[in-house]
Amino acid sequence: MTIRKCQRYACTATVFVAMGAAVAFTAAPAFAAGTIQIAGAAADEVGVRYTCDAAAGVASIQVMAGDPNANSAAATGAQNNPTCDGAEHTGTVSLSAVAGQPQLAKGQSVQVRAALVDQSETVISGTAAVITLD
Repeated sequence: MTIRKCQRYACTATVFVAMGAAVAFTAAPAFAAGTIQIAGAAADEVGVRYTCDAAAGVASIQVMAGDPNANSAAATGAQNNPTCDGAEHTGTVSLSAVAGQPQLAKGQSVQVRAALVDQSETVISGTAAVITLD
């Protein structure tokens, strides 16, 4: 193996390490944003598991639920000032019926959407699932 080949391998390895570091540093803000999962739902509340950092700017957890084929939600709710310290937390968001929509009932199959939202109502992280109400 010649010195030139060794230098080429060393240069190639350095480029890959630098690219990996660049990906890790640019992805760091995305990791800080947070995650949310639906833990369960009843006709009047939705349980969530979430994580977020203080730097993510999360102002509330917002939830909506309704018939999976409907054009709008039958119930909505929000929990203001969630704990954002990087650890996983659980929360319960109370639902209120939307005027003119049918009441949710136990055993009903609904689509539930939950989101971590900032002050300007922009979704930072969200999820949706079709579940049967407890």
